[in-house]
Amino acid sequence: MIIALILLVLIAVFTSVYAYKRGDNSHVKGLTIAKNTFINISPLLVMAFIMAGFMQVVIPPELIQSWLGEEAGLKGVLIGSIGGALIPGGPYISFPIIASIFKSGAGLGTVVAFVTGWSMWGVLTIAFELALIGYRFTLLRLALVSIFPPLAGIMTYILF
Repeated sequence: MIIALILLVLIAVFTSVYAYKRGDNSHVKGLTIAKNTFINISPLLVMAFIMAGFMQVVIPPELIQSWLGEEAGLKGVLIGSIGGALIPGGPYISFPIIASIFKSGAGLGTVVAFVTGWSMWGVLTIAFELALIGYRFTLLRLALVSIFPPLAGIMTYILF
């Protein structure tokens, strides 16, 4: 996590210096946008962290391990793929939940399938695609990526 933080700090410093040197108050506009984003997303982050914490204490680790652990095999990969697709929201909501499931004993392949299912099969993504791009594109994309979440989980178990 420290590497990600260092990388974000470096990018923020670089972009803020660049914005300042433009001389058009871009640095002020950027900070204003950042402040508004922080205000809008903070409640979601707090709730996602609270939910992730409670998931670790409410859901018995034995249940996670039996349904999603290494020994769950293909069943865990399929549940992970579908579970990932059903998590609403962006990474600031999804990843705390996924991390809590992983820390509770879900297998690596299941978690890979979970993340891949979230990114490729996401229910909210499908709703936006249907509304904005159309059913033809959505069905084509889903047909082309349908195998990848389970395949990613299975390949993780085989390779690792």
